Amino acid sequence: MNRRDEFLKSQKVLRLATIGNDSSPHIVPVWYLYSSKKIYIGTNTRTQKVRNLKKNKRIAFCIDVGINAPNIFGVNGKGKANLILEKSKVKKIATRILLRYFNSMDNKSAIELLDDTDCVIEIIPEKFSIWNY
Repeated sequence: MNRRDEFLKSQKVLRLATIGNDSSPHIVPVWYLYSSKKIYIGTNTRTQKVRNLKKNKRIAFCIDVGINAPNIFGVNGKGKANLILEKSKVKKIATRILLRYFNSMDNKSAIELLDDTDCVIEIIPEKFSIWNY
């Protein structure tokens, strides 16, 4: 596995940018899962990011660490997003995402987040950029 993929699998917060109605960017930090060269984000159809994606599937994202050289590393990219709405797929993927952040699904917060998740954003990256200082 290359350094980019290892980094994407190990980090916990991704900043996702979508395009709003007025063509301005909407940027939010999200929990995610990187698997099979795709990025998955559990969310709710009421969110601004999902409303934006229904109109424009283009996205950009950034994941980075460090504030002092030589420990600065980051990956950003752009691509297209699909909305997964099939309930069984959503719950399966959302559970995998949440297990990256919680020790088990017995946690009250994990259960509440899973119950509130009714869609998954599937990102198909088209271009990556990497920086390292």
